[in-house]
Amino acid sequence: MRHREPSASENYFWPSVWAVALHVLIFGMLFASFAMTPELPPAKPIVQATLYQLKSKSQATTQTNQKLAGEAKKSAARQTEVEQMETKKVEQEEIKAAEQKKAEAAQKAEAAAKADEAKKAEAAAKAADAAKAAEAAKAADAAKAAEAKKAEQADIAKKKAEDEAKKQAEEDAKKQAAEDAKKKAAADAAKAAEDAKKKAADDAKAKAAEEAKAKAAEEAKKKAAADAAKKKAQDAARKAAEDKKAQALADLLSDTPQRQQALADEQGDEVAGNFDDLIRSRAAEGWARPPSARKGMTVVLQINMLPDGTITNVSVAKSSGDGPYDSSAVAAVKNIGRLTEMQGLKPADFNPYRSFKMTFTPEDLAL
Repeated sequence: MRHREPSASENYFWPSVWAVALHVLIFGMLFASFAMTPELPPAKPIVQATLYQLKSKSQATTQTNQKLAGEAKKSAARQTEVEQMETKKVEQEEIKAAEQKKAEAAQKAEAAAKADEAKKAEAAAKAADAAKAAEAAKAADAAKAAEAKKAEQADIAKKKAEDEAKKQAEEDAKKQAAEDAKKKAAADAAKAAEDAKKKAADDAKAKAAEEAKAKAAEEAKKKAAADAAKKKAQDAARKAAEDKKAQALADLLSDTPQRQQALADEQGDEVAGNFDDLIRSRAAEGWARPPSARKGMTVVLQINMLPDGTITNVSVAKSSGDGPYDSSAVAAVKNIGRLTEMQGLKPADFNPYRSFKMTFTPEDLAL
């Protein structure tokens, strides 16, 4: 609850009342002090006597009397002045005391007014604090009530959701059980059909495998026999060619220059004709078969050679499509190094082999 703030006229009302009361009190005290002031003794009348000189008195007595009268007059004047000063001093002290009392009363009134204002401010502050505390408590109570209501609603919603979830789970479980049973029946039927089909396929596959195995064995046997016969024939042909070449060279070295030239002319065409076979035969001797080499691969190599039979360069003119096989063919020809048989060729017969191309297959290199 909030208190009404006092207006400016209300704030100055009581200090004004206190000030008026203080002035009335001071004037009353002054009046009482004047009333109780003791009456001063009546001033002694100054008798101005005129001394007449009597004839019977002497002049000395007259002077003495005059002197005494002057002294008495001065003494009375001094006494009157002292009394007036004393009276004035008393009045000033009374006025000073009254003013001091007035100041003290004003200070007390001001202190009382300040104390009253402080009490009022403190009371207003306490009232404001109480009002704030009451409002805070009220807000806290309202928040607690709202929170409680919210929690209650949340519990109700949670319970409802759990019930619905449980019901839905039961329905889903029933549907899933029916679906599983249906799937299981279909799976069992499919498995039975698949097993029967697989058994039939396995039987057919086993039979086909046996037949293929027998056929492969027969073909391997035939191929082995053919390869053996081919190799035997190639070995015989190579040996015969080498023997013939060696004999021709021996004849060239052992006979006269004219005979050597005649034999060279006679044998040149034959040596040149067999030169491709000689290169393939020498290349096959140094060939390292790569795992990727397969029957039917073909690579064309560009070969450069010097007249003394030295092979200077070998490169791939047309790839087989398999890099390792191409590289193995290039390395096999480079490994020949030098063909001494080239020394007996005439320049006209050698020119075609200065830079030429040759085709190689795995069968050529596997002689």
